[in-house]
Parts: sequence; structure tokens; C-alpha cells
Amino acid sequence: MSIFKNEITIENKGILEQYLSSYEYRTSGLSFSSLYMWREQNEFSWEIMGEYLVIAGLSHLEIEKHEYFLFPPLTRTGTYDPAELRKTLQAARVRFEEKNSDFTIRLLPVHMRGIIEEAYPGKVEFISDRPNYDYLYLKRDLIDLKGRTYHAKKNHLNYFLNNYKYEYVHLTPDMLDTVMVFLEEFNARKNIAPHEMNWLLMETDAMRDVVTNLDRLNYMAGAIIIDGKVEAFTIGGRLGEETVTVHVEKANSNIRGLYPAINNEFCRHLDESIIYVNREEDMGIVNLRKAKLSYKPIELVEKYIVKFLE
Repeated sequence: MSIFKNEITIENKGILEQYLSSYEYRTSGLSFSSLYMWREQNEFSWEIMGEYLVIAGLSHLEIEKHEYFLFPPLTRTGTYDPAELRKTLQAARVRFEEKNSDFTIRLLPVHMRGIIEEAYPGKVEFISDRPNYDYLYLKRDLIDLKGRTYHAKKNHLNYFLNNYKYEYVHLTPDMLDTVMVFLEEFNARKNIAPHEMNWLLMETDAMRDVVTNLDRLNYMAGAIIIDGKVEAFTIGGRLGEETVTVHVEKANSNIRGLYPAINNEFCRHLDESIIYVNREEDMGIVNLRKAKLSYKPIELVEKYIVKFLE
């Protein structure tokens, strides 16, 4: 089931990016690279309603009940008018009600709270969405790993550098077969709950499509090759002028230091214009949160759920 009329496709990349790039949203989900990558798993759909573009999707954080939600409406002009925004949200709400779905906004960046409040003064509730906070880092920190803070990371990286012969390469569509072999082996090593494995398999399908279309979609992607095999890869996309979002990072966990190595190499090969690296959210997963915090983010980019009180 889709809430709105249009799907996320390569063909409508241009119109979506007009809206995504006109305002500094700063959150990982509000980029074409993210929306396209996860469009099928989250049933993303979109439509232009009045002055704004609205996108709906499916939240997977609730295991018992998957719920549809609305992204923050996107502006093409870089500004928001309270009356026009209210009209758009009312029209979107009708669509949700037609599908018998609760109407909430999710993944609202903290700096947009005032915009929603102006459109619905005193009639909305903002709920902190900690599992969806983004982790923001300085690219230079992830390259240099300086000081006691990064001592353990540096040790693991040095172990890898001293014990393995490897090659870092830009990931290209003609490497699809080797990436798929890697993902099959990666998934086979996992001992996780059935719903998590189902997500991994959906993610594998997404990776097949993304790697096939890397060039058309302008993803930034790299891989580490050991003994002729892909043993780690990462895929990211631009988020504004100075930030890259890391959408996917996978490595053979049996190879000590490989995760720090793919992270380090990817950052080293980014364009000089990139200052920040957004490594997305932890989804409330304890070990993932621990891993993301261990790289010492300079900021947790806050996001909120918006509930309407009328």
C-alpha cells in the first residue's frame, strides 16, 4: 500500500532534488540517495500538494505494527509559509485517513520544530525520537584517529594494515557479482531473529539495484579487496554541500580491523569539499549505538515525532 501517487524512481530524481536541496534539512533520510536506496523496503511514495512536496513511508522500528508516517514537507523555495503548510498537511492527512492510517510526522529535524508549531500553534506534540538521531562526525577525525579517544580504533586499524595486503577501489557496477557473493557470505554468518534476517535480505535486494545504478545515481562507494575478493564495502551520498551520509558499511567481521579500515579509506578518498560525515542512526540497537558513539560524534542530529492534538 502506498499513501501517495508517485514512486521514487531514477526518472523523477530531478524534481525531488529541487525540493531536497533548497533547504538545509541536515538529516540522513532527506536525500535522494537515501530515499532511492530504501524506497521498496519502506514503501516510499510522494506527491506535490500545494506549495510543498510530501513523502510518506513505512516505519520498521515497531516490530508488532509497521506504521506509515509523513516526512517533514519539503519546500522548493527554501522558506515555509504557515498557512500554506497547514493546507498541505491537511491534504496529506486526508490521504492517510483514506488508507486507515494514523497521521504523524516523523524524522523532523530539531530546527524545524518552530516551522510546524507556527502552522499548528499549541496543537502539536513533539516527541524525541532518540533511535533515529543521526551521528555526525568530522571527516578529519575519522581519517586521523588522533589522541587517546581513538586509541583502540587506531590499534585495530594498525593490526589490519600490518597483517593484510589489500587494495581499496572505487565500487563500480561491473563489480556487482563479487559484491553479491560477499553479501551472501555476510548474511550466512549472522545469527539473528527472523524479522532481522528478513530485513537483511531486503537490504541485499536494494544493494543489487544500487550497485547496478551507482553511476546514474552519483553514489560515493568504495570496497576493500583481499586476495581478489570483496571483503568490505561502503556506499554513501551527498547531504548538502559539505556532508556525506554513509548509507551502508559492511565488512567481514572475522578480519580484525577491517571495519576501521573501510571507514578510514572511504573518508580518505572523499572529495576535499566534504567536511562532515553523517553515519545515520542507531535504530535503538544497543551494539550499534555503542559502535557509533565509539567514533566520538561531534553532534547527535536530533529528530522528532510530531503528533497532532486536533
